[in-house]
Amino acid sequence: MELLKSVGLKHSFDYTLFENLNLTLLNKQSLAILGVSGCGKSTLLHILSTLLEPDEGEVFYKNISLYSQNTDEKLKIRRHDFGIIFQSHYLFKGFSAYENIELSTILTKQKMDNELFKKLKIENILNQKVGELSGGQQQRVSIARVLSKKPSIIFADEPTGNLDKDTANDVMNTLFDYIKNTNSGLILVTHDEKIASNCDEIYRLENKFLKKIN
Repeated sequence: MELLKSVGLKHSFDYTLFENLNLTLLNKQSLAILGVSGCGKSTLLHILSTLLEPDEGEVFYKNISLYSQNTDEKLKIRRHDFGIIFQSHYLFKGFSAYENIELSTILTKQKMDNELFKKLKIENILNQKVGELSGGQQQRVSIARVLSKKPSIIFADEPTGNLDKDTANDVMNTLFDYIKNTNSGLILVTHDEKIASNCDEIYRLENKFLKKIN
């Protein structure tokens, strides 16, 4: 089943980043988008996840035209159905790791998942304040917060950028396990071709166009 489909996307700032961009994400599928810095990878991810309206084109989520929805409807989809992992973690500094994750589950009426904490190896730091954690620990807490809301689609922008190799593998395996077990999908933006190679399909954004390379 199609989870997400983009048709004829175009976006520009001072110059055109991309145009006539089409992409389809299916249930239990992972897509990786590669490209050099500044090519528009993050901008594309923001458009697909309702954070930025394209200059042209449309994005459909389960056949719903996202940019035909009003602001409240888009916010509802983003809150309950989409999970966005940013390069920066955006955690609440005055809260513990557990409280940060708990806030997400309260908003989406989900239960805390102890198995998830074990997979991400954060079960022993949950009671620590965010400010006491390393950058890598904060990133894993941020990922746990996203997965705890049980999203239908995960949008991940360089999710392993602050992690060592072994921890990055743990994180990616957790993301892949999640989408296979929940009928959800993953769109991953990365410059790391090794991590991208584990996805079902790989694309490269260059010269304003998205090209499938695997």
